[in-house]
Amino acid sequence: MFAAADMLRVFQSYRGDAVVIPGRGARHWQDISTRPSRDIPLGDPAMGGHASFALGLAMAQPNEKVVLFDSEGDLLINLGALATIAEKRPRNLYHFLMDNECYATTGGQPVPNAKSISYAGIARECGYPAAYAFEDLEEFASNVEGILNEPGPVFVAMKIVPEIENDPIGRRQRWQTRTLEEVLRDVKKELGVPS
Repeated sequence: MFAAADMLRVFQSYRGDAVVIPGRGARHWQDISTRPSRDIPLGDPAMGGHASFALGLAMAQPNEKVVLFDSEGDLLINLGALATIAEKRPRNLYHFLMDNECYATTGGQPVPNAKSISYAGIARECGYPAAYAFEDLEEFASNVEGILNEPGPVFVAMKIVPEIENDPIGRRQRWQTRTLEEVLRDVKKELGVPS
């Protein structure tokens, strides 16, 4: 297992111009990202919908690399998204899953069967052409550049150290300083999409 912030710092070195949906990594990503105008922090109301949103964005903007940092709790709410992504085969979608084996945003309750689930295996069986799993940061760092150069959709499961939030969802202060409308306006402007 490795820390989400350490993984995101490694990823940032290879990000390039990718549009990033930070998902569960948002609280760290805000301090790491060097291109916030190309970030789409959806926040907690999108729980269960990050993968579907990323698919829609990748299909709508086929010339843009779209990177999602999902969580296993989020993905388990909408596991069918994997089959849909695999069927649509967006060549520009990179689906990174941060698996901390718990529901950290609601107090750290364990994810059922967390030690036995192979999310990369599920993605592969759903039809993702490439799926990887990492538990070691150095191994991840050695492979992330090559992964981002593959045609998507690509799935990357990573075992992340749990960071249990002191104030469960609904009570904690939002990190996001922009509204969703402002984020979408900025991303559309950056991508050259008419409003």
